[in-house]
Amino acid sequence: MTPALRAAVIGVGYLGRIHAMKYKLLAGVELVAVVDSDESRLQQVSGELGVPGYQGIQELLGKVDVVSICTPTPSHHAIARWCLHAGIHCLVEKPVTVHLQEVDELIQLAQANKLVLQVGHLKRFHPVVTAMKAGGFLGQPRYIEAQRLAPFKPRSLDVDVVLDLMIHDVDLVLHFVDSEVEDVLAVGAPALTDRVDMANARLLFRNGCVASLTASRVANESTRRMRIFQNDSYLVLDFAEKNLQIMRRGDERQKLHGVEISSIEEIRPLVPVYDTLETQIGAFCHAVGHGLSSPVDGGQGRRALDVVIRIQDAINAFLRTNPSC
Repeated sequence: MTPALRAAVIGVGYLGRIHAMKYKLLAGVELVAVVDSDESRLQQVSGELGVPGYQGIQELLGKVDVVSICTPTPSHHAIARWCLHAGIHCLVEKPVTVHLQEVDELIQLAQANKLVLQVGHLKRFHPVVTAMKAGGFLGQPRYIEAQRLAPFKPRSLDVDVVLDLMIHDVDLVLHFVDSEVEDVLAVGAPALTDRVDMANARLLFRNGCVASLTASRVANESTRRMRIFQNDSYLVLDFAEKNLQIMRRGDERQKLHGVEISSIEEIRPLVPVYDTLETQIGAFCHAVGHGLSSPVDGGQGRRALDVVIRIQDAINAFLRTNPSC
């Protein structure tokens, strides 16, 4: 019988606590520890889940096989580097690091030590994305429009809205479009914090596809929607409502306002019901347990970070030339 993977979560704030809860639910995995520098929070989560709690990652040496790293982004690199040196497989929450040279080092370490380095791009595992891919509805996108708007919340304020929210759609667009990003145009502005809280980016791909991404963390209500325009179809992915709608050209002909055109077929596929985070962590543990590559490896996390940095650079250039904004 294969022994259970020993898991720990480093950083048990809002998201880290949920990671720990998901590990407790997975077959073939045993949550053996949680780590946090905040003693009060550590004791609360440790007691709630019935596992040892440590304030330092050094206590994990020799005790765990896999970890989720859910600390603030600037600390990801140092923690993941230590874990990889210690022979521990890592699931690092997005964004993987702050700088490209940091993720490059982590990728090299993971490869050298034959370890899984997975990046927590959660939306890859979303039921709507699963339904779209399973139904074969994704073709060659020509134009993609994404909106990810959220009311203000006092967390993830160590990064701007591009790294906080827009990165989800950046990763999905890069996953959907089989081409390289040739140019990036972007604007943005602070609103309630000293970092950019609202942003719009336009990605121009080498194959001609264009993606327009809007993100805000100061909206009145939540919107998480993506529209994909293709040669013969139009897809609407609603991540909040877990709905998928496809409008595509049918085989019949019809008259509309006296003009003969192709018929329009509307499809609303059945979207599966499951927990996205549990599925992501399960995929990570499956890759580790079976010696497989991660479905969202460090290289893919690097690609998303590279485009995000290009977006940030474009916004900074915009703000320098438009200081009143």
